[in-house]
Amino acid sequence: MTTLQSVPALGTHPAAGSLPGRAETREQLARATYDLLVIGGGILGISTAWHAAQAGLRVALVDAGDFAGATSSASSKLLHGGLRYLQTGAVKLVAENHFERRAVSREVAPHLSNPLTFYLPVYKGGPHGAAKLGAGVFAYSALSAFGDGVGHVISPSRARRDVPELRTDGLKAVAVYGDDQMNDARMALMTVRAAVAAGATVLNHAEVTGLRFTKSRVSGADLRDRTDGTEFGVTARLVLNATGPWVDHLRRMEDPNAAPSIRLSKGAHLVLKRTSPWRAALATPIDKYRITFALPWEDMLLLGTTDEMYEGDPADVSVTEKDTAQILDEAAFSVRDQQLSRDLITYSFAGLRVLPGGPGDTSQAKRETVVTEGTGGMLSIAGGKWTTFRHIGRTIMNKLAALPGHSLAEDMTPMSGLPRKLPLPGIANPRAVEHRLLVDGPAPGPRMAADTARHLATHYGSLAFDIARLANDDPALAERIHPDAPEIWAQVVYARDHEWAETADDVLRRRTTLTIRGLATDDIRGRVEGLLTQRS
Repeated sequence: MTTLQSVPALGTHPAAGSLPGRAETREQLARATYDLLVIGGGILGISTAWHAAQAGLRVALVDAGDFAGATSSASSKLLHGGLRYLQTGAVKLVAENHFERRAVSREVAPHLSNPLTFYLPVYKGGPHGAAKLGAGVFAYSALSAFGDGVGHVISPSRARRDVPELRTDGLKAVAVYGDDQMNDARMALMTVRAAVAAGATVLNHAEVTGLRFTKSRVSGADLRDRTDGTEFGVTARLVLNATGPWVDHLRRMEDPNAAPSIRLSKGAHLVLKRTSPWRAALATPIDKYRITFALPWEDMLLLGTTDEMYEGDPADVSVTEKDTAQILDEAAFSVRDQQLSRDLITYSFAGLRVLPGGPGDTSQAKRETVVTEGTGGMLSIAGGKWTTFRHIGRTIMNKLAALPGHSLAEDMTPMSGLPRKLPLPGIANPRAVEHRLLVDGPAPGPRMAADTARHLATHYGSLAFDIARLANDDPALAERIHPDAPEIWAQVVYARDHEWAETADDVLRRRTTLTIRGLATDDIRGRVEGLLTQRS
């Protein structure tokens, strides 16, 4: 492995085609007048910026933290139709979700998502019977046009072969259906890249300190660069508040008397080392409405999630001991004890679902997008589901076009006139990319390790070849960051020069999965910080 002393020599010169520096980006943001300023770099804001840039608008996107730095990288990592929505008779919603899920996983980003078989165990005394769940998964697969096979029921012994840690005591049958999963942070980042490729100007770690007004109308925002304290401003014809859990905070900057528009629900997850192979995921009913997941993800096991009202500061959300105990207790309905040892936990994270305001249990609340217009003309959007991020972006754009008193519609191409399934950067068959990475290594020296090739192919698609070139040009960058993970040092340089990484957390938590695997040691963090300071 690369020694600490040698790290300053790595990646000193930025790669060709590197991003403009922060000072240059701030200057560009300050001197232009934008059609649309999107405040908030979660997936809703990112998707809206992407679609707005496609439509020909001059778009700016800023976030106080990192792109997908909060809720958007704290999901269950699923692209799914929403099996539980069938409980409420939301057949049309499930069909729409399936359409978006298939579009993303098959045509928009097949390099960033993968199909996943789900087993839904039916236990004696459980909230649902085998016949009901069998009919449910059949209907679910029918709404997906049987694109993932026909939902059916299998025996406990068959299921145990694929999931050795499945608890079989009292297990009567197992219903089977298909969905998809992803790395949410990587999907969001590739969507940022798509927005920039379409013409958007973006800057992370840029905090809004106040809104600008022209004749009582919101006309931009004042910002502070959190990396060095530089203050600057952005002028825009329309400002879109897409700050997720902070949406009402920004609305009160516009109008101190603005009434709350949302409520928050905390979803916590645990990440554990796996004690055996998992060839399917478990979706275990806890009660009539809630399901707990045990998902094989990134060579780890992801457990969760909770669903409870949250009323604190969104910046303080975290996984508590109560959350950990609840997740492990609920997982124990279907997972054997040896897989649920606390010693196997490598990481935990919590995010906040943004739900429409109102009474009732958050677990039964609709995951719908709320759009409001404030007294100063600022639009605020909140809520929705990861699976439908493209649909939400299109919907917001249609609302922008229809706003009375705004002229954006005159300057933008209607959504109906744009490609409906425009792919994200790097689109490629990941197996083909993996094969190329394995056979096209440098003539002298070792070939790329198989697990590294697979990791790069499924997180970058064809852009993996850019990382491979960095490693080929500087053999030290081909070294693993940690011996127990597939990531290599070239990814840190690439994240710095091409993916807006500013902090060690940006690299280790969202550009890679080293933090989630429990491998982001102090030594590694120091080396990453050293590389980040070497940007030109």
